[in-house]
Amino acid sequence: MPHQAGYSVPHEGLPLWLKLLLSLWVVVWAPTFWVLVGPQNYFWLCNLANFLLLAGVWGESRRLVSMQWLAVALVGSLWAVDVGTAWLTGWHPIGGTEYMFDDHHPLVTRLMSLYHLLLPPVAGYAVWRLGYDRRALAWQCGLTWLVIPASYLFTEAERNINWVEGPFGQPQSVMNPLLYLAGLMLLWPLLIYLPVHWLTLALSRCRRG
Repeated sequence: MPHQAGYSVPHEGLPLWLKLLLSLWVVVWAPTFWVLVGPQNYFWLCNLANFLLLAGVWGESRRLVSMQWLAVALVGSLWAVDVGTAWLTGWHPIGGTEYMFDDHHPLVTRLMSLYHLLLPPVAGYAVWRLGYDRRALAWQCGLTWLVIPASYLFTEAERNINWVEGPFGQPQSVMNPLLYLAGLMLLWPLLIYLPVHWLTLALSRCRRG
């Protein structure tokens, strides 16, 4: 099959079982989070990924699954490192996952947050089957530049959703809030998306070779 512009590998399709399992997860997870932690929690880019990945999987959209691969691959890996290290040693090397060990948060929502471990392999598998859309980087950057200001404007400051109030889950007071927000919007794609984008392109070249 000839190489298609913007894509890394030919389209192979996704199995029905994956679509059904992901649908079941979202049907259970979404209303549970709404009731226990509120709809503002959906503003988290990693939470939003559940919905967008589901749409991408059912529509077999290279663009959507590639976008969510960028969104969850590194974030999910760092989340796993932080939670795993804290579970073994009590120390959070990165931060932002302290809620997983906080009894003030409902146990069911903490258990459901383990989806951070599952979305990266699901998105990675979808990209492997459908191919990586290199234009996903620009689209995911655009989405991020919409969601981060929306998180700042429409969510409670104490939630610090998408770290709009400060990095690693902690509020910051060193910089002007709007200047910090602009820096966050710049650094998020550079530090989170771009490394995954480059690595995926390199792996795609190896696969084609």
